Amino acid sequence: MGGKLVFDGFEELDVGTAESVVHLRRGGGGPPVLLLHGMPETHLMWHRVAPRLAERFTVVATDLRGFGDSGTPPSDAEHAPYGMREVAREQVAVMRSLGHDTFAVVGHDRGGRCGYRMALDHPDVVTRLAVLDIVPTGDAFGRADMDFSLGFWLWSFLAAPEPVPERLIAGAPEVIVDHMLDDLAEVPDAFPADVRAAYVRTLRDPDRVHAVCEQYRAAATLDYRQDEADRGSRRITCPVLVLWSHAGPVASWYRPLEVWRAWADDVTGGPVPAGHFLPEEAPDETTRQLLAFLS
Repeated sequence: MGGKLVFDGFEELDVGTAESVVHLRRGGGGPPVLLLHGMPETHLMWHRVAPRLAERFTVVATDLRGFGDSGTPPSDAEHAPYGMREVAREQVAVMRSLGHDTFAVVGHDRGGRCGYRMALDHPDVVTRLAVLDIVPTGDAFGRADMDFSLGFWLWSFLAAPEPVPERLIAGAPEVIVDHMLDDLAEVPDAFPADVRAAYVRTLRDPDRVHAVCEQYRAAATLDYRQDEADRGSRRITCPVLVLWSHAGPVASWYRPLEVWRAWADDVTGGPVPAGHFLPEEAPDETTRQLLAFLS
């Protein structure tokens, strides 16, 4: 089943921001929910979940800065334009331009990191937060060991100095995408060919590859430092749902609920029988959990 067909009833549009443009799809009606994708995906990762959420909610699924068809504004020496603080600020501005001053956020992987930073920096905006298969960036780096270094090698590879990862990815972008999807997933047919091709397309564009690398460079510097600065002094004030792969690294390396309860008071959730890509591998269970949490 192709990704585009199941977004029937959604409008596709670009929203201009102060520095760039954000590409998105919007559909449904009711309380607003922002869906944020992970790496190496685009908003298409929600193609099995968004239409069902749209039966009860106004669903906005965006491409994060640098991914899909969103913009790739220039970076700087500090990687600040690609830090999660700035990416989250841009997403808030987009939702506000669509008429949503407050909304729920559901984020997978990189999108989850954008979501929790948004909840910390904009507590008056985020009403509910669901994070899928992550722990905070500060905790991930702070607890890193040999397993992390080998299992999450992509964090170090993409954060390497320019132009090393950019040049290497340019030689075979499909290798990175296929490895991530096939290595981290448990459901082999979870990614339709046209959706998989859309993910590869991001890494065929040199500007987008650079933007993605800048986001990982920011994670290892700005994002980490901001998490550590906030640790113990700022908390997520909205309810938080934490879902993770039942057999993936998050389950093996951490006690996810315990980690997130250091950041928020109202934390619920549990493992999902799937690999890393919960919305694509286990759409029924992911949707069920999200509907119960958001309603």
